[in-house]
Amino acid sequence: MRDHVVIFGEMLWDCLPSGPVAGGAPMNVALNLHQLGLSSRLISAVGKDEDGEKLSGFLADFGLPLDLIQIKPNHDTSKVLVDDSDPENIKYTIVSPVAWDFVAWNEENDRAVEEADAFVFGTLGVRNPESLKTLIRLLHHPTLRVFDANLRPPFYDFEVIETLLGFADILKINEDELEIFADYFETEATIEDLCFYLDQHYPMEIICVTRGAKGAVIYQKGKLFEHPGYSVQVQDSIGAGDAFLSGFIKTYLEEKAPEEILDFACRLGAFVATQKGGTPRYSEADIEKVG
Repeated sequence: MRDHVVIFGEMLWDCLPSGPVAGGAPMNVALNLHQLGLSSRLISAVGKDEDGEKLSGFLADFGLPLDLIQIKPNHDTSKVLVDDSDPENIKYTIVSPVAWDFVAWNEENDRAVEEADAFVFGTLGVRNPESLKTLIRLLHHPTLRVFDANLRPPFYDFEVIETLLGFADILKINEDELEIFADYFETEATIEDLCFYLDQHYPMEIICVTRGAKGAVIYQKGKLFEHPGYSVQVQDSIGAGDAFLSGFIKTYLEEKAPEEILDFACRLGAFVATQKGGTPRYSEADIEKVG
């Protein structure tokens, strides 16, 4: 059974007006995969501070392994200031630099990626050259490599993105990111045109475009598979895309058909949107109730 997934990148506190909530896209994905029954491990870093202890304790309460999370005495645990006044359009102010900007390569995280069934990474976690250097070393393993673009202005660079695309087997972007990619690569801002361009220039198996409440699309070998999504009462959109990606990875590793992958991923993303915060606890029975 293919169920070992390693995720690289940020872990942090989302500081909402109502109080701090543990978050960060890679951490959310790791926790979702763990709840879905997969063996997930997170390569990240926290400071040697109270925020870091609490964040590590939060992960430990879920049962997530902490062995690949580094402690950086000279850097603070990450915080993000969140404006959730519009639940459909959450705004973030990401403090810099922080502990996960300085993730170091070591034999332990290298071996973890080499032995994994999938390796997930994004752009925010490599805004600093030190973490980028570490990620590039880890990407040389022929593990299934899943690139979640997760663009957070101003913390991305298309020279870096082009390098990461060269390693990606699967790319996940959202509608806003599609427009940014299309502008950079000088294609029409449509799923068909951008995906065709990327498919011709980068060795990817699948491109997935999420469309919020409108569902998602998979582009694979010149074919498009679409899902309209599920209509739910949104509490907030924090973590919904991360949940979608987690559902995608689970079903992809199970070798499900594109239609089944999209259905489960959309269902999980919709469920998380009905909850407060990006890491609610749930069972598969909760997911099945969506629809």
